[in-house]
Amino acid sequence: MEIAETVESPKERGQLHYIWHLVARNPLFVIGLFIVALLLFSAFFAPYFTPYPEDATFGINFAEKLKPPSFKHLFGADALGRDIFTRVVFGARMSLKIGIIVVFVSMSIGIPLGLIAGFFGGKVDEIIMRVTDMFLAFPPLLLPISIAAALGTSIVNTMIAIAISWFPWYVRLIRAQVLTVKEELYVESARSIGVGRITIMTRHIFPNVLSPVVIQASMDMGYTILVAASLSFIGLGAQPPTVEWGLMITSARAYYLDFWWTVTFPGLAIFVSVLAFNLVGDGLRDILDPKIRD
Repeated sequence: MEIAETVESPKERGQLHYIWHLVARNPLFVIGLFIVALLLFSAFFAPYFTPYPEDATFGINFAEKLKPPSFKHLFGADALGRDIFTRVVFGARMSLKIGIIVVFVSMSIGIPLGLIAGFFGGKVDEIIMRVTDMFLAFPPLLLPISIAAALGTSIVNTMIAIAISWFPWYVRLIRAQVLTVKEELYVESARSIGVGRITIMTRHIFPNVLSPVVIQASMDMGYTILVAASLSFIGLGAQPPTVEWGLMITSARAYYLDFWWTVTFPGLAIFVSVLAFNLVGDGLRDILDPKIRD
């Protein structure tokens, strides 16, 4: 009986070694990955390691009202006596959920439109880009505020509002990449042998424009977390009893000057999360962009 063995080729080993070298020489990328991994761990396993998981829902304990940070409450307690550490950890669930869904929806709309606009050009390109420019004419935060206000206050409407305001950036990004890639020799060769347009777009162009999208998506995760928290802060996002970092901050506005921990730790969670995704995005750009890599 023969045992099949998988042996890495020298080329594969060289590529893996080179990627590891790029990662190792960028400690900020490693730090960002570690923080993102910690956020994912918190989102999935929050009920198993937080001291008061009931405080993530309707837990109320007025005996612990506004207690400062201590061994019992690492981040202190809020106005209802709920453990802030528990609520910050559970808040990672909602923030990551919003980020993942918004980025996915934005990419699902923006990538096909960008491919079509860049590949076909002409009037199709003109129509798509003029509509895109209409969305981009609004300030980045004003458009989601307007849409969320029109749709009503809920997490779903928050995600819709952010996705609508952000998909045009993917349209522009993909279109710019397609305009370059479609002039490459391998695309011209595919055309010359009669390969269909759809096949050229999906098999020859699309895989070669993904690197910038991956970089942009990693950075947009931080952006969506920040915008969602901003909408919750002004009352247009998450509503009680949902645990969300922006909502935690706005709930403590009346007394944060005297009880600093009620806003400091949710604010730090937002800051660290946005920073982590930006570090990951910068690191991926260093790895995937050949101009920077070389």
